[in-house]
Amino acid sequence: MSVVNPEIDELLEHTENDKFLLCAIASKRARDINDMMRGQRDRALALQSVSEIAKIAGRKPLSLAMEEIARGEVSYDSSSFHEQD
Repeated sequence: MSVVNPEIDELLEHTENDKFLLCAIASKRARDINDMMRGQRDRALALQSVSEIAKIAGRKPLSLAMEEIARGEVSYDSSSFHEQD
């Protein structure tokens, strides 16, 4: 599997050209998105049909996270991702 859109070079520009930092930030943001989606599921079921929710939720959390990183919408504290001496 490869990241096609957004391109990896574009993503790396937002993470100090560190592929491991990109992976850590993207996975943390994807977990946050997944938690939000799960939390909203019960509320959404009360308001919409299951088929309507499936259309909206068809996007993967990691894809959403990568798009947010490419747009510069995800901020991070680099000291929390880099090992302290």
